[in-house]
Amino acid sequence: MARSSGIQDHGASGKKPRSKPLKGEDAEVKHVVDTHDLSPSQARELVRRHGNDWRKIDEAAKTYKDDK
Repeated sequence: MARSSGIQDHGASGKKPRSKPLKGEDAEVKHVVDTHDLSPSQARELVRRHGNDWRKIDEAAKTYKDDK
């Protein structure tokens, strides 16, 4: 009997928006909050959107600050 691998196809991009943080993501969110003076929800959105691409997170965090 074959078992499903649990992997789902999510179209051409292969990415599915996450609703829960991945293991270790909380530490990344805390780092963004501490270094960029953003709210945890803003930081979480950036980490979910850009993954571990810190250059993109830094650029996006600057735009959040400019919008205040």
